[in-house]
Amino acid sequence: MRVRDIDKEKLVIANAIDQIVQDGFQGFSMNKLAKACNISVGTLYIYYKDKDDLIQKIGATVALEFFSSTIQNFSPEMSFEEGLWIQWINRADFTMKYPKQVAFFEIIKHSPHGEIILNSTTKFSDFRMIMKQFIDNALHNKEISPMTFEAFWAVAYGPLYTLLNFHTDGKSMGGKPFVLTDTIMKEAFQATIKALKP
Repeated sequence: MRVRDIDKEKLVIANAIDQIVQDGFQGFSMNKLAKACNISVGTLYIYYKDKDDLIQKIGATVALEFFSSTIQNFSPEMSFEEGLWIQWINRADFTMKYPKQVAFFEIIKHSPHGEIILNSTTKFSDFRMIMKQFIDNALHNKEISPMTFEAFWAVAYGPLYTLLNFHTDGKSMGGKPFVLTDTIMKEAFQATIKALKP
């Protein structure tokens, strides 16, 4: 039995993310991935059962890294404004440090693999519970207005992700050059808090 090579595995993960971000699922194949990694297709099957298994395992790894970074220095017991600001900082930091991983996760999140990945470990349900507790506390303390989850998410995180998309593209509306700064992020955050308050 052949032994797993950690460096080779990292190379496979990096190339799989690159290919899926660049070409989507349609342009992705195990043969193409093996060629990019300069390994045999058979070597891929040491690490993964098939293409779906590969996508789901890499997706779960990226998701766990993202969720873990999101709750750094965060507690659901924090005031809503403090907790949401930490969420914004953590989400922005991860997106700026790992733009390809974020783009990859956005692609798979909206695919049949998305739910499988999010249901694959209790860590995802733990993350959901932490966030639910945070929002429930904010509602109980009358720090935010009651609204549907989708409306809440759009108002609470939509402005941040719009700014991060501008930053990743390097331009905002009409092609104007753009770099996300703390000042712009804080400006959008204050408007978001104002919109969510009762």
